[in-house]
Amino acid sequence: MDSQFLGNYSNYMAAAGVPLQLQRRPPAVWSRSDDKLFENLLVRVPEGTPNRWQLIAMALPGGKSPQDVYAHYQALVQDIAAIDSGAVDLPDYYDLDCEDDDEDAAAAAQMPGGSRARCEERRRGTPWTEEEHRKFLEGLAKYGKGDWRNISRNAVRTRTPTQVASHAQKYFLRLNNNKESKRKSIHDITAP
Repeated sequence: MDSQFLGNYSNYMAAAGVPLQLQRRPPAVWSRSDDKLFENLLVRVPEGTPNRWQLIAMALPGGKSPQDVYAHYQALVQDIAAIDSGAVDLPDYYDLDCEDDDEDAAAAAQMPGGSRARCEERRRGTPWTEEEHRKFLEGLAKYGKGDWRNISRNAVRTRTPTQVASHAQKYFLRLNNNKESKRKSIHDITAP
């Protein structure tokens, strides 16, 4: 149906007396926002919809023709096929903030999200430093109880929001526990 539509469109252009050089204009320029809108329109105007490419072209900015839209769709299909077949190398996701010493860590860094997951995995179980706890208390004073994301982003940048929430839970349990503990804890520090 798609190639039939485009063939009919070309025949229509020729029958309408549109000069050949206007029929074969340079490919349309696609911005990132055009691409996003195009992808959303592909979902909203599903396959089998009559005049699909014309409808999508009318909804896009920049005066793109149905031929431009169909050509862009074909390029997208080819890109997806290349990615799925493994013909496109994945980018290197190595994170310089994470010290990966062994071969397993280097291999994990090559996988999508691998480096970040590896870094967070290494951080698991690492005790909080006094400096991190003091920054936590400053963030707690500034952003309040429960805003772990902002505390993590702006105060304790070395910890994830989940780690900050867990630390806060232990901190508040320690505060509410009035009996004297034999063991000292970082949670005993209550002033930034």
